[in-house]
Amino acid sequence: MPLAGRVERGGGVPGVRLVDAAGGVVGPVDEFLRTMSASDSPSTTLYAYASALLRWWRFLAVIDVVWDRVGTVHVRDYVLWMRSTRRGPSTVGYAPATINHNLAVLRSFYEERLAGGAGPVMNPVPVTADRDGRRRGRGRSSLERFGQRERAPLRQKQPTVRARGLSDRAFDELFASMGCDRDRALLAFYVSTGARASELLGLTVDRVDVGNQMIGVHRKGTGRLQRLPASADSFVWWRLYESQITRPAGQTAVWLTRRSPVVALSYSAMRRVIQRANDGLGTGWTLHDLRHTAARRMIKDPQVSLTDIQWVLGHAHLSTTELYLRPDDDDVIERILAHHQTGADRPPVDAQAGGYRPAVLETLLGAAARGR
Repeated sequence: MPLAGRVERGGGVPGVRLVDAAGGVVGPVDEFLRTMSASDSPSTTLYAYASALLRWWRFLAVIDVVWDRVGTVHVRDYVLWMRSTRRGPSTVGYAPATINHNLAVLRSFYEERLAGGAGPVMNPVPVTADRDGRRRGRGRSSLERFGQRERAPLRQKQPTVRARGLSDRAFDELFASMGCDRDRALLAFYVSTGARASELLGLTVDRVDVGNQMIGVHRKGTGRLQRLPASADSFVWWRLYESQITRPAGQTAVWLTRRSPVVALSYSAMRRVIQRANDGLGTGWTLHDLRHTAARRMIKDPQVSLTDIQWVLGHAHLSTTELYLRPDDDDVIERILAHHQTGADRPPVDAQAGGYRPAVLETLLGAAARGR
């Protein structure tokens, strides 16, 4: 089959397309994306799914198998390839979460194609017997009743996900390394609003409400406009930044480049700001770590509920927000060390028993201890 070339964005429906090396649209994928678009999937999801299918199409071209003639064995070999392919000088294999995402995309793609009367006889991506049983209306298995679920064939074991976040000291060091008020304002907004990197970078001047200490961001995925409260310090740094720039006529983006031509600050440019700071500090923080930091700070405030944090972060499911309830290793160590320093864990000492409490001696020695 012809080698797939790239994923393109374009006008019309579905707005994203997968093209082959000759520039032609890959028909089955285009039909699938049209169905997703009709189901109100956001453009970011369409692009992510098209990118995953691009990887699959390239694999099929290498093994010379047509998309509608594949079986489970081909999906198995695809997983083995993703686990073993070299992606850089020191990186071998895709992350487990990436592999599982690709399997989920393939499963959805073949389900949709089968429903439309195309594709192989059966979906080549396996699922657990329990999942198929539930689809046929069967009851839950005994394992699921106890909160355990069988991992589907070919799915990868994923390590426990822990929320990252900067300590107050680490954030202060990162903040001090910023070279201008624009970057200081951005960091202050990131850790006070918990907005995603792209959401905050898409802020426009008409959605900055200084009087009510609010900003309005378009949520990733849904595109819904949501107001988020921000700290007073954020607006102070923003005011300093605004007083130093000359905004081009018609430019509504809040965050602008410092060099000509003056345009909206991109995600890659802001990421480079953090990378330069990391180079100087010897750290490895990311823009997303600032979102984790905001969540960690809110979770420590007893006046802020978990559902409040879910709303601020824009999580569709509360289970995603519960990730931040898992204790941070450094925080636990600090609290336990403080506990040890108070002496609260020291047992009372009975001097008459040579350092042992009578109750302990009686338990160990019985009547002999009472006769002493």
